[in-house]
Amino acid sequence: MNMRIPDHIQELIRKYEQGQLSETEKKELDHWYHSFNDQETVVSDIPEGNESDLSERIMTRLNQSMMAEQEAENETMVSQKRKWRMQVAAALILMLLSGGYYYFLQSNNKVVQEPVAMKTTVPANDVAPGGTKALLTLDDGSVIVLDTAGNGKLGQQGDAAVTKLDNGLVAYQAQSNNTTTGGEKIFYNTITTPRGGEYQITLSDGTKVWLNAASSIRFPTAFRGVDRQVQITGEVYFEVAHNKSQPFRVAAGKSTIEVLGTHFNVNAYEDEMQVRTSLLEGAVKVYPADDLDHQQVKILKPGQQARMNKNGRRISVVNDFDTEEVIAWKNGLFVFRSEDLRSIMRQIARWYDVDVQYRGNGDLQFTGQITRNNNVSKVLEMLELTGEVKFKVQDKQVLVTW
Repeated sequence: MNMRIPDHIQELIRKYEQGQLSETEKKELDHWYHSFNDQETVVSDIPEGNESDLSERIMTRLNQSMMAEQEAENETMVSQKRKWRMQVAAALILMLLSGGYYYFLQSNNKVVQEPVAMKTTVPANDVAPGGTKALLTLDDGSVIVLDTAGNGKLGQQGDAAVTKLDNGLVAYQAQSNNTTTGGEKIFYNTITTPRGGEYQITLSDGTKVWLNAASSIRFPTAFRGVDRQVQITGEVYFEVAHNKSQPFRVAAGKSTIEVLGTHFNVNAYEDEMQVRTSLLEGAVKVYPADDLDHQQVKILKPGQQARMNKNGRRISVVNDFDTEEVIAWKNGLFVFRSEDLRSIMRQIARWYDVDVQYRGNGDLQFTGQITRNNNVSKVLEMLELTGEVKFKVQDKQVLVTW
């Protein structure tokens, strides 16, 4: 019996996740789900407002089906079918719950799932998720706490007005031609997010910048001369305004990223082994900061990722990186694809501003996704449901055992 999900059904799943599924296609997807087993169907249509009951009925029905198969077939075949059934369940429930569902799939193909509506025990020691908060350091060294500052004009930096918009974000608005090359003083500002913070700004040239937790960007309030240069730490996503006469350059650790106008993500945390530049649109050049002759330059195309080691001496290019995983933080999600436990916990530590201690040996890898809007207990609970790892939270300390 061929258990492969048909290509056109996979396409419908993809369209649903992107919010592009028509009513006709939705009915086709629902019909396919009902037909994947010739026994009693789980649901007659897609209900509204009853997500917990729906997921429970789906999983109960799948478990009953698997138990019947186990009695009839040998263990090897059952294992193959079980894997397929649970993958189908994860995909279907994810769709049918209209975004209110999250799941984790451990590397040994164990699926753990729970609808958001399900009630769970919340530990006494819990930690709320991070939020929109950052510090703005002006050219004279004065500091503005952006998350508590009122909307409107925050100050004047040279010929650029610094404004906090109604949506809470910051924009720089230059009042003269950015390309002026005269002797005017250049004002530099720095925006820094703490652990547990994120922020978005618009630079004076129209470039949009998103900062992940524990990140920073230093930039001129108005761009002068032949290029546009900024410096970052941590993780930053850019949508660079196109300007052929002024290339945009990002200094991240010992690497330099040069673009004209494009969308890309840079991960340059100190506690990561590499500086990773992931290109979504346009084209970028990546090279070591001290490679003035560009002898080691790598030119990326959309879908490619450059990885430079910390000493800036080696650059490799990876094709077809997972876009969803790379920019998940910008979209309010944790997304893991065969991610090792320590890497996951580094992300959790930054977003929840917690310290992590380990008590265990060996490597564990997880695949799955969950919203970053949950308290830390919910994220850790989903990992625990794999049966492979345990967590204890006490005073913003997380002990990990496995």
